[in-house]
Amino acid sequence: MFQTEWMDGNKIERPKILAVLHQERSSTGRVGQLLLEAGFSLDIRRPPLGDVLPETLEDHAGAVIFGGPMSANDPEEFVKQETDWLSVPLAENKPFLGICLGAQMLANHLGGSVAPHPDGLVEIGWYPLEPTAAGKALMDWPSMVYHFHREGFDLPKSATLLATGNTYANQAFRYGKNAWGVQFHAELTRAMMQRWVVRGSERFSLCGAQQGRDHLEGRMIHDAILKAWLHRFLGIVFGAPVTA
Repeated sequence: MFQTEWMDGNKIERPKILAVLHQERSSTGRVGQLLLEAGFSLDIRRPPLGDVLPETLEDHAGAVIFGGPMSANDPEEFVKQETDWLSVPLAENKPFLGICLGAQMLANHLGGSVAPHPDGLVEIGWYPLEPTAAGKALMDWPSMVYHFHREGFDLPKSATLLATGNTYANQAFRYGKNAWGVQFHAELTRAMMQRWVVRGSERFSLCGAQQGRDHLEGRMIHDAILKAWLHRFLGIVFGAPVTA
């Protein structure tokens, strides 16, 4: 479960978190930064580029599956393999966090469905978030969060809805003790958001999407609260103090 590192001649044992990314230049962003600061190490794998996921998480303290431009319903083999692989953290009761695509894969694995909005609406930009009673009992939540998706997910059976939204009702959920899914992105650094705005600009014409300037202006207003939430949330998910 530990990765050995050396610092100033001293041996340091860091618990490993499996981080699953979906593009060559994808980054773990703030999630990775905060986990490193909390004393974890990152085992980064990119299944679309041929990386294999471990058969067990006995050597890891948990796992995160990040987002990507693909759909959880795509026919590519790595999508099916990742979705099926979620039986590993669930069976071993290891902390798992799915972000956007990762949350949709978890929903699919648990028998829910992933699909576009019936009215063709997307969430690309900043949108309101409302915690449920269960979410409020867990922690304080930001009132605005950042999105970049064209599909949403049904709430899986036996899962607990933690937060909801106006366009896509299911925004965050918990399954069992240690599996979590969030539809929105709290992990983006400013540099990451700028790249997304430039590379994803063709999506700003979709129904309900916000223009790039609104993404960056919204960050100046809402990001500090979203970042503080992420600190606390990662501490809850991975059972380690992740402090600002």
